[in-house]
Parts: sequence; C-alpha cells; structure tokens
Amino acid sequence: MSGSLANREILLGVSGGVAAYKAADLCSRLVQLGAKVSVIMTESAHQFIGATTFEALTGRPVHSHAFQAHEHFQGEHIGLARRAQLVVIAPATAQTIARLAHGMADDLLSTTMLVSTAPAIIAPAMNCDMWAKPAVQRNVAQLKDDGYHIVGPEEGWLSCGQVGSGRMADPGRILLEMEAVLAGETAR
Repeated sequence: MSGSLANREILLGVSGGVAAYKAADLCSRLVQLGAKVSVIMTESAHQFIGATTFEALTGRPVHSHAFQAHEHFQGEHIGLARRAQLVVIAPATAQTIARLAHGMADDLLSTTMLVSTAPAIIAPAMNCDMWAKPAVQRNVAQLKDDGYHIVGPEEGWLSCGQVGSGRMADPGRILLEMEAVLAGETAR
C-alpha cells in the first residue's frame, strides 16, 4: 500500500449478507492504514454483524437512520456525503445494487449515495444464481454507466454451499482498487 488512504475520509457502506464479516476486516485494514472511516449499515446488515464491531474499529458511531442528527441538522445523508472522499459498499447485495441503479432513496445508504459526489466502489456479494440473473447484471451495468467502480465478485465456495461467482472480493483487492481510484488510475 502506498499510503494514499492515510487521513482520507472513507465512507464504508455495509449491506446485509454473510460477507458482512469481511467488511469488518476491510474496516480494520483501512483504520490501520490511517484512514478515517465512517460506517453506514443497512437494516439487514445488522442481522449479520453488530454495529459495536465497527464502532470499536473506527472510534466513530455507526449510522443506520437518516435522522440521528450526529452529522448534520438536515440529516445524516448530508453530513456523511459531504465529508466522504471515497465511498466503498462492501458487501453490496442485489438489493443494494438495485436501489442504487434505480436511484431509490429509501434507506440511509441509498439516500447518502444520491447526495454523494465522491467516487464510489461497489463490491458485490451474493449467491451465484442471483449474480447471474439478467436483472442483477442490468443493474450492475447501470452502475458502471453511472460512474461506479465495481470490484468482484470472486469465484469460490459460497455460504449457501454452492461454488461459483458471488464471493465478495478480498479486502486486500478492494484496498488496491480504492488506492487506484484515489490516484485516478481507473476508468469510471
């Protein structure tokens, strides 16, 4: 790592899926590299990993609701979006990808993404049959057209017992993509 993540304000979105445990690893690595990390967890993410894990890693509160008033009097989506220099959503479920592709604003993460002007990286994670669906592929294509950077998914054993494409990219690979995006080395 070149150190380009040090002192950067990173917004980590965590959506609900078994791969949420990898988001904790990614978060820990970011903090160790000197990044300042804020975390938004979707409602379903709380079913897979606790907010306390991310609060302990970042030393910051975890955000889940638009009107908690930690960041901005007009709503969390404003304060978090304005501060972020880079956004990474890992894992990004099919639901989260669909919300973003269709411009929905029905939870804090999707609302924040509509406000954010920072570069964004999406790390999909889902069952291989879900990943292969034309609707999911259309949504991913739309995100690429909208300027999102997609990293993964990777092939391998999935928690459902299948082997295929759907594993969230390794946190090390996501970190490399983050550095490349910040350095302007990737095409949007």
